Amino acid sequence: MRLSIPSSAFVAAVVGFGGTLALIIAAADAVGATREQTASWVAAICLALAFETLWLSWRYRMPVITAWSTPGAALIAASNGYTMNDAVGAFIVTALMLAATGLFRPLTRFISRIPTSVASGMLAGIVVTFVIGAAETLPADPQLILPLLAAFFIVRLFNPALSVLVVLVGGVVLAFALGRVDSLPPPELSTLVFTVPSFSLSAVIGLAVPLYLVTMASQNLSGLAVLKASGYEPPAGPLIAVTGFFSLISAPFNALTTNLAAISAAICTGSDTHPDPGKRWLTGPFYALAYIIFAIFGASLVALFAVLPPGLIVLVAGLGLLAPLANALAIALDAPAERIAATTAFAVTSSSLSLFGIGSAFWGLVAGLAVLGLQAMKKP
Repeated sequence: MRLSIPSSAFVAAVVGFGGTLALIIAAADAVGATREQTASWVAAICLALAFETLWLSWRYRMPVITAWSTPGAALIAASNGYTMNDAVGAFIVTALMLAATGLFRPLTRFISRIPTSVASGMLAGIVVTFVIGAAETLPADPQLILPLLAAFFIVRLFNPALSVLVVLVGGVVLAFALGRVDSLPPPELSTLVFTVPSFSLSAVIGLAVPLYLVTMASQNLSGLAVLKASGYEPPAGPLIAVTGFFSLISAPFNALTTNLAAISAAICTGSDTHPDPGKRWLTGPFYALAYIIFAIFGASLVALFAVLPPGLIVLVAGLGLLAPLANALAIALDAPAERIAATTAFAVTSSSLSLFGIGSAFWGLVAGLAVLGLQAMKKP
C-alpha cells in the first residue's frame, strides 16, 4: 500500500463528482424532479458507483472505475416534455439494454460498428447547447462569471482535471462574498425516494435509446480503452453487464445510468498510482468509500446547489462539457469522407427538432446514418 493509491482514488472521485454534479442538477430540473427526488438521484447513483466499483475491482484485480454518464446527463438535461416518471422508465430500459449488451457479445460488436464520426457528431450536438449556455451567463452577472472564466482557463494550463472543480468551489465562495447567497442551508442526510416508472414509446425512443448509445459509444468503449492502454485485459461483457445490473437496481430511485469511467479511470490506472499494475486495483475500495460519503451527504449538496445563483450552475455545467465537446468535434470531423454525415448528425441533434414525441438526439443519429448510407450507395 502506498499513499498514492488512496490519494489517486479520492482525486478521481472528487473530480468526477464535483466536476459534473451541476449537470445532474440540470438533468433533474429538466424532467421536473422535486428536490427530494434530485437528492435521491444523487444518493442512489453514488451508491451504485460505489458498489459496482468495489465489486469489479476486487473480482478482476484491476482498477475498474465507474462513473455516471456525463453525455447521458447532458442528453436528459436537453430534453423537453418528459417527467421524472418517464425518465425513470427510460433509465430502466437503458439498464436492461446495457445488461443485455454485456451478456450477448454480438451486441457489443454491433455498437462498436456505429461510425465514430456520426456518434461523435450526435454527442457534440447534445453538449454544445450547454457550452453556449455557459458563454451566455457572462452578460447577466459579469462580476461573478468573469473571474471564474479566467480561473478556469488559467488552471487548465496546469491541471485540466481540476479546472472545473476550481470553478465550482471558487464560484460558491465568490457567490457568498458578493452577496448572491444569503445563507447556507442546514445539513441533512440523504434518503432514497422511490418513483413509479412510466413507459412510453416516445420516452423509450427519445430518451432510452440515445442514452444507451451515448453511454456505450462515448463511455463504456472509452473506459475499456483506458484499461487496455494501461496494460490490462478487461472482460468487456461482464464489466458492462454489472454496470447495467446496478443501474437497474438504482433506477427506481431516480438514478441515471452508470458506466465505465474514462477520465476518472485514467487517474487510477497509470504508473503514478502504483508501479505494480497488480496493486492498482486497490484504488477501487477507496474510490467506493468516497462515493459512499457523497451518497450520505448528497441531500446537503443538492440543497446547496438550490441556493446558488442559476448562472453559476449553468457555467459549471457548460465548462465541464467544453473538453468533451472539443474531443467530439475533433473525432467527428477527422475523416473527410464522413464530415457531411457527422455535421448533419451534429446539426439535427443540436436543434430543437421533435417528431412523434421523439427528441432530436435520436433523429440526429438517424440523419447522420442516412447520409452515410446514401454516400455508400453511390457507385465509385
